[in-house]
Amino acid sequence: MNPCSVAAPQQDTEGDGRWNSIHNRFLSDAKGKDADVIFIGDSILQALEHTELWNQWFAPLHCLNFSIHKDQTQNILWRIKNGELDFVIVVHVGTNNVEHTPEEVCEGIMEIIRTIREKLPSVYIVIPSLLPRGQYPNILREKNAKINQLLRERVVSLNKVEMVTIDKGFIQNDGTISHHDMHDYLIPTNAACRKAFEPIYDLLQQILSEGEPEKDLTPSE
Repeated sequence: MNPCSVAAPQQDTEGDGRWNSIHNRFLSDAKGKDADVIFIGDSILQALEHTELWNQWFAPLHCLNFSIHKDQTQNILWRIKNGELDFVIVVHVGTNNVEHTPEEVCEGIMEIIRTIREKLPSVYIVIPSLLPRGQYPNILREKNAKINQLLRERVVSLNKVEMVTIDKGFIQNDGTISHHDMHDYLIPTNAACRKAFEPIYDLLQQILSEGEPEKDLTPSE
């Protein structure tokens, strides 16, 4: 059985129950706020909420950010099965599944998509591509690229599922990633977030204002 596709909460390795507390807070926020978009993912999206970009672009679109540090596909799947959904879903997860194969991670993300579709048949699902990681070329960076390739092949024929390329421009000509783009070579800086998430912002504007994005304007490639 593929562990990436089996819903499971994060292990409480530190013993303070923070992950479950955060999940419960998200459920309360979903009930108490009028949101049109839910961002759900790992530390990449979690960090986005703490940038100026979030207040400038995404907060005015009535977006809520339900992302948790270290989440893997199975954790996102558990949270979706337990109530974290809304009108448009932006899902970004997979880079933390370091112990799993690209095929397993891809199938985990596809299971997330299937679960969302079962609960909300008409919801629009946006899948940003996984970002590269590490200052120098490495196995995990190669794996993220493979996951992106597999996902594009799987979602291209799905209705109301849009994969958006956000990983362009991070790898320099010598194969390195600059600390100006990622201080820790994993989480984008404020400037890099603007570069990466502008296509997401453009697509959300189309979806929310028109109901359906125009195919020749979507920033998938």
